[in-house]
Amino acid sequence: MVAPSVPNNCQGCPHYGHSLLGACQRNELELISNGKLHQSYHKGQVIFQQGSRPGGIYCIHQGKVKISKISADGKEQIVRLAREGDVLGYRSLMMGGNFSTAATALTDCVVCLVPRPDFFSIINQNPQFAQSLLRLLHTAYKPVRERLAEALLMLHSLFDPGTDARFSIPISRDDLAALMGTAKETASRLLSELREEGLVATQGSRITVLDVVRLRQVATMYS
Repeated sequence: MVAPSVPNNCQGCPHYGHSLLGACQRNELELISNGKLHQSYHKGQVIFQQGSRPGGIYCIHQGKVKISKISADGKEQIVRLAREGDVLGYRSLMMGGNFSTAATALTDCVVCLVPRPDFFSIINQNPQFAQSLLRLLHTAYKPVRERLAEALLMLHSLFDPGTDARFSIPISRDDLAALMGTAKETASRLLSELREEGLVATQGSRITVLDVVRLRQVATMYS
C-alpha cells in the first residue's frame, strides 16, 4: 500500500477550512496534528465496521466514502456519501455506543483518525467546536424526538464524572431547545414524554438520564 501524503499540521490540509476541525484553535490543531493517525485505503476496503467500537473520529483527507448499514432483513442501506473534509464516526462516539453504520472506500482514500481523548479534550475546552459538532448531530431532517435523545446522550457523556454514581445535567429548557433546533414548548413536551417512559428524571432545570440503552435506541430509531 502506498504511503499517504498528509500534511503533518492540520492547518496545511486544503480541506481544513470547511471541515469540523475548522472551528479549532491553533493549540488544538497542534494537539490533533501530533496525535492523529492516517491510513490509505484502496477502493472497496472497509474503514470501520458496523458494530465495532469507535476509537476516535475519522476525517477524510482524500477520496470518497460510502456510509451504510445492514438492515434487519440483511440488506445494505446506503445512509450517505462522504467526501474530502467530512468527519465520520462522531455520532457513535458521542453517544457512547458502537458504530451503527459501516464506512467503505468508494475510491482510493486517505483518512486521518483523531483519537478519542483528543476529540473530547477539544469539546470540553472549545465551545465553538462543540456548537459546530451539535449542528452536525442535529440536522434538520432528523425527527425532533431523535434529536432530543441525541442531545441528552451527548450532554450525559460530557457531564459524566466517571463514577458509578448517578448525576444530573444542568441545562435550561431554552438551551435544550436551542441544541435541538426546536421551540422550547416542543422540547418540554418531548422531555415530559421521555420522563413518563422512565428514560429520564427531571428536577427544575436539571435532567438525569435513567436508561442510556433505551435512550440510545430512541436516538437511532430513524438513522
